[in-house]
Amino acid sequence: QVRLVESGGGSVQAGGSLRLSCTASGFSDNNYCMGWYRQAPGQEREGVARIDGDGRAMYADSVKGRFTISQDNAKSTLNLQMNDLEPEDTAMYYCGARVPCDRLRPNYYSQGTQVTVSS
Repeated sequence: QVRLVESGGGSVQAGGSLRLSCTASGFSDNNYCMGWYRQAPGQEREGVARIDGDGRAMYADSVKGRFTISQDNAKSTLNLQMNDLEPEDTAMYYCGARVPCDRLRPNYYSQGTQVTVSS
């Protein structure tokens, strides 16, 4: 059974930094890819950053240059370093897994953690 458990998040002032981590387990093989997603009140969930099957990191335009996604070699831990945070980054953040990797959207999500950025 796939399980995604994230930690981190919290409240910070604009310009500050936060780090999210996600521990993944329960995959039957290595054909899965992970990423970070967020949902602000009244808005749809959107992709923030992901790692594709070839290992490349992809970012939403709104976070390029400020956020960095990383993953350990075993693909058991996914991190998101968020720097220079802006109030617009305030949302519930989720790590998600696409099983198999060529899915367009995740079929598994973590429980979510709140990130609040004050101006």
